[in-house]
Amino acid sequence: MEISVLLAEQITVLFFMGLVGFLAVKAGKFKEEDSRIISNAVVYICSPCVIINAFQITFTPDKLKGLLLAVGAAVLVHIILIGGGKLLSGPLHLNGVEKASVEYSNAGNLIVPLVSSVLGEEWVFYTTAYIIVQTVLIWTHGQSVIRQGQEKDYRKILLNPNIIAIAVGFILFATGIHLPSVVGQCISGFGDMIGPASMLVVGMIIGNVNLGWVFRQKRPYLICFIRLVLFPVITILIFALSGAERLHPDAEYILMVVLLATSAPVAVMVTQLAQIHGRDARYASVINVMSVIFCIVTMPLMVLLYEAVI
Repeated sequence: MEISVLLAEQITVLFFMGLVGFLAVKAGKFKEEDSRIISNAVVYICSPCVIINAFQITFTPDKLKGLLLAVGAAVLVHIILIGGGKLLSGPLHLNGVEKASVEYSNAGNLIVPLVSSVLGEEWVFYTTAYIIVQTVLIWTHGQSVIRQGQEKDYRKILLNPNIIAIAVGFILFATGIHLPSVVGQCISGFGDMIGPASMLVVGMIIGNVNLGWVFRQKRPYLICFIRLVLFPVITILIFALSGAERLHPDAEYILMVVLLATSAPVAVMVTQLAQIHGRDARYASVINVMSVIFCIVTMPLMVLLYEAVI
């Protein structure tokens, strides 16, 4: 129960960060289009820094085994998400933004500060597993979904700062190399910006949107239900039936980290990529904002269900 309460508090904090961006646009201090600059900073600077910083821990065989378990669980979850999204896209007529919204969660921007606050700094390392899997997929599969089948540029994908950051981070972890203090503090500082900056973008994008109109839209409720309830419940049941909690001494909490990422609201990256690729970023932001509000209740409930069955 304590973990569930802490989760609700931290999610509420992020919601208020988004509210700051919304009010700043309403007050005329910023324009909605100014958010594009912040979006690019988050995607190409803050996100890679989070990835590299998470790998700056001491290498041990136990840590490596735990990371491999987390990676395996994250891969399994994404098979469920992408497979489920594909199955539902036909009968529910999901467009690119909707499909990406049910498949990709706010794993980096939200889960890193949540895990740090709720479980402790030492557990942030395991969030990298989900971030790694999702980063690779969102810059390959996710982009094609949002762009609705446009041709992929694999050279751009491989040279994306986030993909490079994964490679650099793992090399540093495997070799035991720690960055110089000055460089480490710089990277950590940019990484710490990701939560506030991402939520600021979401708030700014909907700054010119009537919130009454937002909550009168029917489709986002369906997307939020799939994203926040249906897929997380399926994940919990699969974790429980698989017996994965016996694979590592800390498996219960490692799998909880993966579940938190799975049950998180829609990835802010969906809004940012929709904005970058000229898709309906405003609609993506509407879905994002609704999912952030609803997850204040749904994420703690998913953790309670997980604790009951694992």
